[in-house]
Amino acid sequence: MIPFNKPFLTGKETLYIEQAVRSGKISGDGLFTEKCHQFFENRYGFKKCLLTTSCTDALEMAAILLNITEGDEVIMPSYTFVSTANAFVLRGAKIIFCDSGKESPHIDVNNIESLITEKTKVIVPVHYAGMACNMDVIMDLATKYNLFVVEDAAQSVDAFYKGKPLGSIGHLAAFSFHETKNVMAGEGGMLVINDDKFLKRAEIIREKGTNRSALFRGEIDHYGWVDIGSSFLPSEITAAFLYAQLENLDQIQITRIRIWCRYLLELKPLEAKGYFQLPHIPEGASNNGHIFHILTNNLKERDGLIAHLKSKDIQSVFHYLSLHQSPFYSSVYDGLPLPKSDHYSETLLRLPLYYGLTEHEQNKVIAAIFEYYDIVNETKNVSYLVKNQ
Repeated sequence: MIPFNKPFLTGKETLYIEQAVRSGKISGDGLFTEKCHQFFENRYGFKKCLLTTSCTDALEMAAILLNITEGDEVIMPSYTFVSTANAFVLRGAKIIFCDSGKESPHIDVNNIESLITEKTKVIVPVHYAGMACNMDVIMDLATKYNLFVVEDAAQSVDAFYKGKPLGSIGHLAAFSFHETKNVMAGEGGMLVINDDKFLKRAEIIREKGTNRSALFRGEIDHYGWVDIGSSFLPSEITAAFLYAQLENLDQIQITRIRIWCRYLLELKPLEAKGYFQLPHIPEGASNNGHIFHILTNNLKERDGLIAHLKSKDIQSVFHYLSLHQSPFYSSVYDGLPLPKSDHYSETLLRLPLYYGLTEHEQNKVIAAIFEYYDIVNETKNVSYLVKNQ
C-alpha cells in the first residue's frame, strides 16, 4: 500500500529525546523548547513563538488572548478543520462562515466586508495547503474596522506571501506539527505573537494562568494565579523530536516541492482534457509542498477515483466537510448558502505526498490516475454508442 502520508524520521529524533531525558528536564520549556522557539524567531522574524501541544491549543490560546466572549462574531471560511471554529465557539463566539474562492479553497476576500458587523471581532484566514490567502485585503479590512487577524497557518511552515513568512502578518498565528505536516512531532503546535500587547499575557495563559515563566527568568521571587489559562505546554520529548525535524527543514522542503511539481507536470494532460482541475497558487503566494490536490468534476467521479486508487493499493483522501453543514453547527447556522465551499467538500482529493515517496511509487500513482480516466472515457463512449444505436 502506498499511504497518503508516512512520517519521516531524520535520524536524530531519538538521540535528542534521550538527551532531553538525561538532562533531567522533561516537562515543558526546557532546552529543546527554547531551540525550537529560536529557530522560528530567527529564521522567520516572528516576534514571539510559544510551542503548544497542538495547533488546536494555539488557536484556543488566541481566542483567550483576544478576550472572545458570548456574542462576539468571528469570520472564517467554512472549508476548514473543526479546530479553527471550535477554538472560538468554546469562548461563546458566533461563527460567521464565508464562502471559498472560485479558484482555491481559501476564504473569498471579496465577501468578507459584507459579513462585518458591529459585533465582529476577528477574521481567521486559513492558508490552505500552505498557500497564502490575500493578506493585503484582509489586513486592510482589519485596520478599517479595528479587527484582529489570527492566521490559521497549520499547514504553512516555510510558506510566504509576497516575501513575508505566513504567520508573521496577522496579530496572532497558529501552526501545526501533526504527523501529516511537513515538519512534525507526532502532535504539536505553536502560537506566534506578532503584537507586543499580547506577549506577556500569552505566557501566562500558556502556564495555566500563572506567571511562572517570569519566575524562571528571575523577574519575580514567587508566582501565582493571575489570569485564566490552561496547560498548553508540550513536553521536552515533543520539542526534542521537533527540533530534529527543523534541522532538516531545507531538505524536507526541497523533496516535497519536487514531488509536488512532478504531480503538476505529469497530470497537466488530464487537466487539459477537462477531467479535473489542478491546484491554483494564489497571486503573491508561495508553494511549500504540503498538499497536492485535484478537483474532480463531481462527487461521483471523486468516489470512483478513490476506489480505483485503493484497488491499486494507493491511499487517497478527501478533506474537509463544510462546517456550516456539520451536524454540530448546521442547526444554528443562519447565513447564506456557501456553494463554493460545498463544491470543494465534494470534489477535492489529496494524493500521497510525503518525504519518502519514491519516484517509482509516484509513477504508480500517476499511472493509476491516467488509467481511471481512460476507463471513465471508455465508459462514456460506450454509453454514447448504446444511446444512439
